[in-house]
Amino acid sequence: MILTVTLNLALDVTYEVPALTRHTTHRIRAVRARGGGKGVNVARVLTTLGRRALATGLCGGPTGAMVSRELAGAAVPHDFVPIGGDTRRVVTVTDTDATVFSEPGPAVTPGEWHDFQARFAAHASRARVVVLSGSLPRGLPDDAYAVLTRLAREAGAKVLLDSSGPALRLGSAARPDLVKPNAGELAEAALDPRAVTLVVSRGPAGMLARTPAGCWEAAPPEVLRGNPTGAGDAAAAALAVALRDDVPWPAALADAVALSASAVVTPVAGEVDLATYHRLKQHVIVKEVPCPW
Repeated sequence: MILTVTLNLALDVTYEVPALTRHTTHRIRAVRARGGGKGVNVARVLTTLGRRALATGLCGGPTGAMVSRELAGAAVPHDFVPIGGDTRRVVTVTDTDATVFSEPGPAVTPGEWHDFQARFAAHASRARVVVLSGSLPRGLPDDAYAVLTRLAREAGAKVLLDSSGPALRLGSAARPDLVKPNAGELAEAALDPRAVTLVVSRGPAGMLARTPAGCWEAAPPEVLRGNPTGAGDAAAAALAVALRDDVPWPAALADAVALSASAVVTPVAGEVDLATYHRLKQHVIVKEVPCPW
């Protein structure tokens, strides 16, 4: 099983408009609402691929109840720890790209954080890979992902970390098996890329990896336009499977780039277009390069 963690769960609301313009009224062509947050998106992609996954995290209030109902209807396995605060909403407006409005999320109490750690440890003992993704809600310590990384390693699971800022920097210090920021997050966190196994997302340019076996660059065979908000989560899903199955790095990167690109052409985060994925996978360009760090 692959266990995904979303500490700052969200109800993702996506508005589709012909063009986004400031200071005017927009007529929405389509609206979609579904459970989200980075770890939930990873679990959703894994479920689409037929992989066994479980989403866990912190969930509360009427918005959290909507998220749980939607995931149950979508047959995405989940087990959230209840909190007193209301789960946040993330609004994405898509035209030819995406503009995202992200609420900060509820405040989490020390007792709720303690309860989550106990639930997490129990699930991690049955997982082969744990994916820690996304931002931290208010009330949690900046080293929350470092704490969970250590618990997962004690349980015998491999760990993939995908976050930003202090959560990324401090989480990386606990030595997860793989760290997957984008280029901006890597620079912002002031992370030493030589200290970890690292896969850096670079948007349409693909990915750059520094691993114990060498450094690789992987690029999609074509640039696809659409909604890129779930592309990194699709890549994390592919890399989690690669960690679980000990896939060689060139093949793992080709799979991650193709799955990431296939998410861009779908209307909402957490979805992938399987036909696009299988078409692109055979043509991703992977080459070994001098390590840039």
